[in-house]
Amino acid sequence: MPQYSFFCNACRKEFSVVLTLAEYEKGGVKCPHCKSTKVEQKWAAFFAVTSKKS
Repeated sequence: MPQYSFFCNACRKEFSVVLTLAEYEKGGVKCPHCKSTKVEQKWAAFFAVTSKKS
């Protein structure tokens, strides 16, 4: 499952949440520190590890 990074505008803290795609699309992410819903998603780097084919 993907991990998403968020920033809470209420308490000014960053946090990460592991969500399924269905949970992410539904929205309603709350800050684990202050329980506020005034959060915005932060952009994060993405990388994938693949096996080398011979």
